[in-house]
Amino acid sequence: MSTADRLTSIEICAGAGGQAVGLHGANFRHLALVEIDPHAAATLARNVRKHPQWAWEREHCLIINEDVNDFKPLERVPNPVKAPEKAGSHKQAEFLKPGDLDLLAGGVPCPPFSAAGKQLGRDDERDLFPKMLDLVDQLLPRAVMIENVRGLVEPEPKFRYYRNHIKNRLRKSGYVICGWNVLHAQDYGVPQLRPRAILVAIRKDQYRGFDWPAPRKKLKTVAEALEESMARRLGGKDSPLFKQWWDQAKLGTVAPTLVGGSKKHGGADLGPSRAKKAWKALGVNGMGVANDEDKVIDRDRDLGNLAQKRGPMLTVEQAALIQGFPTYWEFEGKKTAQYRQVGNAFPPPVAEAVGRAIAEALQRTGELHPDPAPEFEPEEDPALTAVQESFTEGWPQPVSDQSTVPSQV
Repeated sequence: MSTADRLTSIEICAGAGGQAVGLHGANFRHLALVEIDPHAAATLARNVRKHPQWAWEREHCLIINEDVNDFKPLERVPNPVKAPEKAGSHKQAEFLKPGDLDLLAGGVPCPPFSAAGKQLGRDDERDLFPKMLDLVDQLLPRAVMIENVRGLVEPEPKFRYYRNHIKNRLRKSGYVICGWNVLHAQDYGVPQLRPRAILVAIRKDQYRGFDWPAPRKKLKTVAEALEESMARRLGGKDSPLFKQWWDQAKLGTVAPTLVGGSKKHGGADLGPSRAKKAWKALGVNGMGVANDEDKVIDRDRDLGNLAQKRGPMLTVEQAALIQGFPTYWEFEGKKTAQYRQVGNAFPPPVAEAVGRAIAEALQRTGELHPDPAPEFEPEEDPALTAVQESFTEGWPQPVSDQSTVPSQV
């Protein structure tokens, strides 16, 4: 269901809008953004309400702050193509029907697969892949895009059979699996080492091939991304503090992976010890996050120290630049809540690159292409199954209901 020259999308687990911003840049228009965290949902609402680039969403997009398990799109999301023709009309808007939507997207929670966690996979109660697949069955969108951490795909054997289960579910629902690829953010204009696992699937009756986005040739560095904001914070490009930062930063390339952290543990900082060491090599103090420029209390802490050759901390705004957010995007909540939103985001330029590839595939004409990999894949480890069967060999078989069982005296 396109709206003029644009395609429609629904996004679950939308966070602070990294994927939404990217897909918007790829000419998708959002019908619903679903996010359980109240600060992130407030961020989405604030930006959609405030910025002219989001005027279409201001009229048509639902910002839904709730558990995605409670989300029922066919009972809640209007179809803008079938909206009343005149404002104030008493005609009821029609809700989406299966097949109306162009793209269902989501960055389902990563803890079940993250190297920083226990990697319980399908046994983790936070795994929302089942809900995502249920929504695919309900909505039957033309395309599906699912983003997660690299740990779901690499090392390849780790979650192979769960990945196969997810792909088989999509095949049963009538989709072609276009690939489950690891994309590196620095290849798409993001000054950060941030690999993400992306699954793309297209409905069989829409499939005319799909091409993954090609990496950019030029790397964007941290120095390039932060030059202007650091100059503003540190007193101009001629100031000693800026020169100290610049002399160090220009020697480096991209940043380590930003981490959003857990609500249960600690405040905002730029990651574990090895990440802090990498930030130090870029002239940045990774021990915390600086206050906004108009709220600086301890200049030595936030802006750096010449005598100790300690660089400035990043502000939330600068962390967002490292993630590839546009400068106009604003975050709700206190500093730590804002930083967690940024650190957990899907970099918008990567989402835009994949979104443009999906849009191009959906807008192709001509004959449909055959599914290049229609075969269902094993969902259990054959070796484990064989071991389990060997343990049960020779065990007594259960007595059927029709058998005569001797009475016990």
